[in-house]
This record gives sequence, C-alpha cells and structure tokens, in this order.
Amino acid sequence: MEKKLYIGNLAWTTTTESLKAAFSKAGEVVDAIVMTEKMSGRSRGFGFVTMATDEATDAAIAMWNEQDLEGRNLVVNRARPKTDTPMGAPRRDFGGRGNDRGGDRGGDRGFRRDY
Repeated sequence: MEKKLYIGNLAWTTTTESLKAAFSKAGEVVDAIVMTEKMSGRSRGFGFVTMATDEATDAAIAMWNEQDLEGRNLVVNRARPKTDTPMGAPRRDFGGRGNDRGGDRGGDRGFRRDY
C-alpha cells in the first residue's frame, strides 16, 4: 500500500516544518514537503507527506482530510504515482526559431482590414 499522501488546499503560510509537525500527530512522518514556485519561493498550495506505516497513513487521512490547518480545510488523499505525461511529454513548439513555420513569432496573420 502506498504511504505517500497528497495534501491539497494548504494555506500560503504553511511550511514544510509545520506540515510535518501537524501530520506527526497521526504517526511517524518519513518525509514532508510543501511545493513552492521556483522563482518566488511562494507555496503552490499543495504538498506531500510520506508516512512510515500503512496504519499511520490511514490515521493521517482520517485525522486531517477536510480538517482545518492554519485556516484552510485540507484535502488529504493517497498520492497517485507519477506518470510520463503530461510533464514527461515532449513540449509543443508555438513558434520561435527552429520550427518549420519560419523564424518569427508572428507568422502569417492573414488579411487585415483598416477601418
């Protein structure tokens, strides 16, 4: 059984340390992380907690799902395994250099009428 939990609807002020402390009330926490934006470092509003045992995982779901943490009702589910898509899929090219539609971003915009 998967011991990793997805934690959604986190307050912007929730830190990794406060998330770990809250979930340690349900059992031993192996790892916890609040996902942050790369440039600003601001919370993205969700995170993951890995519990040590299946019993602790079930207890954490029962204890925290739809319960208040720092002013927000959490969404707690078992985390789904990573898939290759959409993040692992090749990125689409929307213009720019190196594609078969020319090098500029504008492309052919068609007939323009001046009124």
